[in-house]
Parts: sequence; structure tokens; C-alpha cells
Amino acid sequence: MDGRAQRLKQARLEKGYETAASAADVHGWSRNTYASNENGNAPFSYRRAKEYAAAFGVSAEWLYDAAGPARPVADGFVPVIGSVGANPDGTVLFALGHDPAELVPIPPGGTDQARALKVVGHSMRGVADDGAIIYFEDQRTAPTPDMLGHVVVVELDTDEVLVKRLLRGSRAGLYDLESAAAPMRHDARLRWAAHITAIVPPFQARRILRGAA
Repeated sequence: MDGRAQRLKQARLEKGYETAASAADVHGWSRNTYASNENGNAPFSYRRAKEYAAAFGVSAEWLYDAAGPARPVADGFVPVIGSVGANPDGTVLFALGHDPAELVPIPPGGTDQARALKVVGHSMRGVADDGAIIYFEDQRTAPTPDMLGHVVVVELDTDEVLVKRLLRGSRAGLYDLESAAAPMRHDARLRWAAHITAIVPPFQARRILRGAA
């Protein structure tokens, strides 16, 4: 059983459903489909993860890829789900597990789907300095034309999550990813891309960060 399937089973049990069949019946899901998702024989999509997450009271991103907290964060705060800039390639290092180490307020104009990344090191100089907070809305949608030429958060089909400048690739459906401190990534296939909605500088970030406990 893979990690995604294990988290689905855990969420179902913690919600009080003793069997996969009972959960499927209550929510109107196909018993066979749900059982295959839970035992790992049929990996489920992020769209399906959102449906399961809503039913079991967990967050979709945790259920799908173990990013951030298992339970939604309330009281106007959202989780810092990882760090970026700790290496020149711009890879997001996710904070895995059930609970986030730190929380930040929802940014102006943001929603409870906002997520935050902490900048570590100086490889993102010119975009965000060491200690800054980067916000994005975790909608998991395909890249849109208005993202071209801008620094965005992306997930590749290789499971990497990066913060890069998005450029048009050699043909439709492919994208070049530019970084100030690493070689250009050419013709990447993306699962999703998200606009950066706010960047909080380090001095302000220190004031708004709070422990999750």
C-alpha cells in the first residue's frame, strides 16, 4: 500500500468508518472504486482527493501528497507547508506529517486555500530574501497564459515542486522553467501551476509567523 492509500485509510478510520464499504455507502461512492483507491491498486487524482478530504474532514493536499497538516487550520491562519531556496534548483522541500511547524495569517485577498513557503538561503535573491514568506493559492490547476513570464509555483510530472519563472516551451503543453541560480529546465510537463499571491519580507515575516502548537 502506498503512502496516499495509507493516508486515505487512516482518514477513513479516524472519521469512524470501520470498513471501506461503509464509508463508500454513506457518501455514495462505488464500493469497488473506493476500495481500489484505499488499497493502492488504483491511485486517485487530486480532484478525487478533494472529495475524500471533504468527507473525512482532512486537508486535500495532505491526503494527496502528505504536504502540510492533516486537518484544516482554522482561525484565519494557514500552514507553512515547506521551504524553498535551500538549494539552487528552487525545489520546494515539503514539511511532511500531520501538523505544520508554523502558521501564518491568510494574506489580504487570500482564502483558506492559501499556503505559505518559507525562503531559506539566498538562491532566490531578486524574488524573495532569506526568511521571507511566499504565499500561493493551492488550487492545483493547469498553467494559464497570464502566468507566462512570471515566477510561479509548479509541480512537474516527476513529482518535483518548484518555484520558477514560467516560459513557453518548444510546443504546446511543455514549459521552460527559469531560475536565477540554476540552469534552465527545458520542456517540462506540469501537473499544475499557481500564481504567487503575496511575498512578505523577512522583517515582517518574523512578526507574523507563529508556532502551530
